[in-house]
Amino acid sequence: MPTPAAIWEFIDLPLAIFVLLNLLLVTASALVWAERVVSALIQERVGPNRVGPRGLLQPFADVFKLIFKEDVVPAQANRFLHSFAPTLMVVIAMTTASVIPFARGVVVADVGVGILVVLALTSLSVYGVTLAGWSSNSKYSLLGGLRSAAQMISYELAMGAAVVSVILLSGTLNMTGIVESQNHLGSFFGWNLFRNPVGFIIFVIAAFAETNRAPFDLPEAEQELVGGYHTEYSGMKFGMFFLAEYVNMFVASMIIVTLFVGGYLLPFQDVFFVGVLGVSGWLLTVLQILTFVVKTSFFAFVFIWVRWTLPRFKYNQLMTIGWKYLLPIAVANILVIALLVALWHSVAG
Repeated sequence: MPTPAAIWEFIDLPLAIFVLLNLLLVTASALVWAERVVSALIQERVGPNRVGPRGLLQPFADVFKLIFKEDVVPAQANRFLHSFAPTLMVVIAMTTASVIPFARGVVVADVGVGILVVLALTSLSVYGVTLAGWSSNSKYSLLGGLRSAAQMISYELAMGAAVVSVILLSGTLNMTGIVESQNHLGSFFGWNLFRNPVGFIIFVIAAFAETNRAPFDLPEAEQELVGGYHTEYSGMKFGMFFLAEYVNMFVASMIIVTLFVGGYLLPFQDVFFVGVLGVSGWLLTVLQILTFVVKTSFFAFVFIWVRWTLPRFKYNQLMTIGWKYLLPIAVANILVIALLVALWHSVAG
């Protein structure tokens, strides 16, 4: 007979997964609304103001519209892969968030190699885009899929190198351990943003490219490819690509916060909040969750801000930045961080 603790653990995991999935769905809707509002402010337009107060219900109206649209599949398309590609994109986007800690002890899957899980899952998203482009049997979709494959592979190398520099500083592959390693100075100056600024810049740029957000949105360039890899999609299949894009954007923001901006750590957490105010227990957990949400929301805003500010790169510029600049700088950064860590251990030891 299973023990009560084992039964509760079994119930607790499905509940955590249910909460996380619904949180991501609501967040994606909020980001769609935020994208419309921020773009309207930047372009001095009114923005959404018809459906609900201040247009808050506009994302839900979009979902209902997509549900009732006809699902059109090209006659010469591979029907199975055409349907499988958007499903794969959504599953990967939703699964990646499971290893990211929202507070100390608040994580769906606290695995020892969490950062490797993140890299493995994010690298799989290229298959969804490539399959969508190939299975549609359209030259525009195929070009979008090929562009995306080349782009993601190019920038994954620089992203992985930036992650290696973080692992060297933290000494662990566990996501919670990476966050806690940024707490040793007792203030926000211990965050990897300050200890590893080059790695931070490289990772942020690579995150833009990995999520196909402007100015790296070559795979779906409307002016050249009609719509890129999802040109031949309609209805909820198109909606699933739309959902995956915004979930990926939010998950990328969470990963940036976790690796470089202290994750759920409050500024001066141990010195002020715990030492002076005596905050602990559930109150500290709630404050950590709120801190994590605020940090992540800021970087999600940066993703939107950059899209409506910078023009799209040309394809040769995209490849040049990835191979000739980001990758060599990322490798050099690894060598410098490794040297500094070795010197620190030799002095401290």
